[in-house]
Amino acid sequence: MPEFFNVLPPAQALKVLLDRLEPRPVSPAVDVPIAEALGRVTAQAAHATEDLPSFPRSAMDGYSLRAADTFGASEGAPAYFTIVGEVPMGKPAGVSVGTGDAALAYTGGMLAGGADAVIMVENTQKVDTNTIEVVRPVAYGENVVQPGEDVKRGEVILPAGHYLRPQDLGGLTAMGITAVSVAAKPRVAILSLGDEVVAPEATPAEGQIRDINTYTISALVEQAGGVPLPLGIIKDNYEEQTGSAIRGLDMADVLVISAGSSVSSRDMTAQVIDNLGQPGMLVHGLAIRPGKPTVIGLVNGKPAFGLPGNPVSAMVVFDLVVRPTLYSLSGCANPPEPTTVTASLAQDIASTSGREDFVPVRLKEDQGRRVAQPVFGKSNLIYTLIRSDGLVHVPLDRGGLYAGEDVSVRLY
Repeated sequence: MPEFFNVLPPAQALKVLLDRLEPRPVSPAVDVPIAEALGRVTAQAAHATEDLPSFPRSAMDGYSLRAADTFGASEGAPAYFTIVGEVPMGKPAGVSVGTGDAALAYTGGMLAGGADAVIMVENTQKVDTNTIEVVRPVAYGENVVQPGEDVKRGEVILPAGHYLRPQDLGGLTAMGITAVSVAAKPRVAILSLGDEVVAPEATPAEGQIRDINTYTISALVEQAGGVPLPLGIIKDNYEEQTGSAIRGLDMADVLVISAGSSVSSRDMTAQVIDNLGQPGMLVHGLAIRPGKPTVIGLVNGKPAFGLPGNPVSAMVVFDLVVRPTLYSLSGCANPPEPTTVTASLAQDIASTSGREDFVPVRLKEDQGRRVAQPVFGKSNLIYTLIRSDGLVHVPLDRGGLYAGEDVSVRLY
C-alpha cells in the first residue's frame, strides 16, 4: 500500500462516492406515527386529503359583512350596520347577513352566511348595542382566508425524499394524517481500531487511551438519522480487522472505521477497505485539516469510511462526508444543513493554499458584536471541540483569514 495521498477536496471526494451509489433505499419503507416522525425522510409523496381551510375563515377579529355595503365609508361619512348576531369559534355559521347587516367575527372562525369580507374592529365604532359605524371601506375577500387558500385537495403537500421538520408534522395533522411512510434508517457499523485503545470504564495503562470515537461517532450517526451498531475495539491485526469489517458490512448499510487511516505502517484501514469487495477504495486523503488521512470506499454497493483516529478529525470528516451519505441513502433530496452565524474573527488564522481548514471557534459578544475566537489545538484533543461553539471554514484558495474579517461559523 503506497504511503502517499492523492488528496481531493471533501466536496469532490463525496461526489466520487455518491456518483457510484445506486439510487435505492437501504431497506423497505416503514410507517411511523407523526409523534415519531421528526427528522425522518418521507418515502413517498403525501397528498392533501381535503381543502385547507375547508370553509371561509376570518383572518381578524371584527365583523363579517358584505364588502359592497362599505364602499365610500370614511370617518366623515361612516356607513351604518346593524349587528344581527355572531359566529362563535368552532361553530357553524348560524346567522346570515343582508344589506346593511354585520355579524361579530373572530380570528379563525367562520364568516356569517352571505358575508364576503371582514372589517377589523379597529375600523369600527360602536353606536349602541345593535349598531356600528364603519369608517373605511373593505374589498371583496379582505381579511378572509378562502377555502383551499392554504392547500387544495389532491395537491402534493410533501414530496418523497423530504426531511420532516416540526412544521411539516403540523401540516400533516391539519389534514388528519396521523402516520407517515418514511425511509428506514441506515444502519452504520462502527469499528474502533488500535492496540492502545481501551474501553471507557477501564483504567488505561501507560501508553493507552480510552475509546472516544465509538461514542462520538455513534451520537453523530443518530443525529444524522442513522442507527449506530458499535462492534467494539479491534486490535492492530489485519485478519482481525478484515473479519470485523466483513461482519459489519453483513449487518449494516454503511461501515465506519475510526483510526487506522494514517500513513503509519501499522494502520491498515485503506488496505482492509480496498480488499473487502468491489470497487474498493475510491479516495485516500482529503485536502483538509484536520482530517487529511481519510479513506472513502464502496464495497459491493455499501459505503465504507476510514476516519482518522484523532477525535476532532473524525468529527469534522464525519460531518463533511459521512453525514450527507447517510441522508443520500435515505433518499433525502435536501439534507438539513448545520446552522451558521456570521461573526467577526478575533485573530488571524493561518492556512495553506490548496487545503481547506476547519478551525474551532468560541463565540462571544463584544460591544454588541458577535466575535469568533479561534480555539487552537491539536486534533487529538477532544476538549478543543468541547470548549468551542462551531467551526470556521478556510477555503481552498485562501492562505488564511485575517482578524476583523466577517466569517461564517458552522455551529455544532
